[in-house]
Formats: sequence, structure tokens, C-alpha cells
Amino acid sequence: MKLSNNKILITGGATGIGLGLCQRFIEENNTVIICGRRESALAAAKQAFPSIITKVCDVTIEAERIALFEWINSEHPDLSVLVNNAGIQQWMSVEDPAFYSKAVLEMNTNMQAPIHLTSLFLELKSLNTIMNVTSGLAFIQLAKVPVYCATKAFFHSFTKSLRQQLLPKNIEVIEIIPPALNTDLGGIGLHDEHPPVSAFIEAIFEQLKAGKNELTFGFSEVMSKATPEQIQATFERMNS
Repeated sequence: MKLSNNKILITGGATGIGLGLCQRFIEENNTVIICGRRESALAAAKQAFPSIITKVCDVTIEAERIALFEWINSEHPDLSVLVNNAGIQQWMSVEDPAFYSKAVLEMNTNMQAPIHLTSLFLELKSLNTIMNVTSGLAFIQLAKVPVYCATKAFFHSFTKSLRQQLLPKNIEVIEIIPPALNTDLGGIGLHDEHPPVSAFIEAIFEQLKAGKNELTFGFSEVMSKATPEQIQATFERMNS
């Protein structure tokens, strides 16, 4: 993809990887729109980066996804890049009494929402790039986050098929595959020992400049290339 002079929508763009992408895209001379469900987080992002455009939207709600698309179609019909970044991670056991309700929310956020948004935004004639944020856990399972791993494996598979289907339309599909990073995903403090978002963003932008469409870093790079034997050994080590 060309890295400048785009208009870009990032879901879940007020924190974590979404905010890191927002900052870097601004530095590359793009117009950036972010959406999220928390108005306070959007306001904080706007204070840090005054040029961004913000929109409150809970992507887990179908009507709000439709309203988001209709707003973009009306106010920003020149949008060229959709970044499906919003996601949640639930640390839970199948024996948790609330397991099913938590799982439904996780599946809705991580799978149903980006699939629906993709379908909606393909109606924009200006759209030329879709970026989907998956995870290194698409390739290997951390048993403490069983549904999260499954949703990311699903989204990885969907992204590969989407890339193939959209070739005739010249719409580029890029997969961003982060490892665990120092964000609040899953809960505050759970990932403090992991690399900073800034290092990950630098690495994937170098890959974008090189024309790659599957962007990895550290653990996710290793797992995306691992043999079945390496994956099994890593699984046993991670879950012992």
C-alpha cells in the first residue's frame, strides 16, 4: 500500500496498537479517523493528536456498525483504508459460570464485527486497502485465553481468503500479526514485560515499505514460520 495521502479508519483506535497505528499514519501524512466505544479514550487520543477525527461506536452492536458506515459514506466518502483493529481478550476457564456470555462477546468483537464492517465498507468505491489485526496466537494456543486464540485463528483464515477474493478488485488485504505487547489487552498489567507498541509499529512499517502483506514481529514471526513439531513444543512450554 502507499503509506501517505490516505484517509484511514481504525477501529479501536484510541488505545494500544490502534493508537500506535494512528500516530504513525499521521506521521506519514495521512488523515486518520478512529472509532471506539469509550468517549473518554477518544478524547484523550484527540488531545494527544489534534488532527485525528473521532467517532463513538461500539462495534459489537450491529446497528452502530451500520451507522458508522453510513456516517463515513456521507461525511468521508473518500476513505481508502479500513483497519479492523478492535478486539478483546478474555482470560477465563470453561468452568467459569459466565464463560458462555464472555465467549459470545469475544466472538462478536473479534469475528462478527470485522466481517460485517468489511462487507459494509466494500461498498465504498474509494476503498483500496483492508488491514486486519490478528495475533501470533492465531498459530498457537494459550489455554488461558481459549476463545481469543480461536477467534484470531478464524480471522487469520478469513483474511487469507479475503485477500484472494479481492484480487480482481485490486483491493489489497494486509494482515497485521502482533505478538504479546505491552498493552492493557486482557487486563491492566498482564503484558507489562512484553515489547512496547512503538517497537512493533516501527517493524511493521518497515515491512509495509517493503511491500509485504503479512506483517509479523518477534514471537509472531517465529510462530508464523514454525513447523508442527516446533508449535507443539512451544504449546507445551506455554501451557505447562
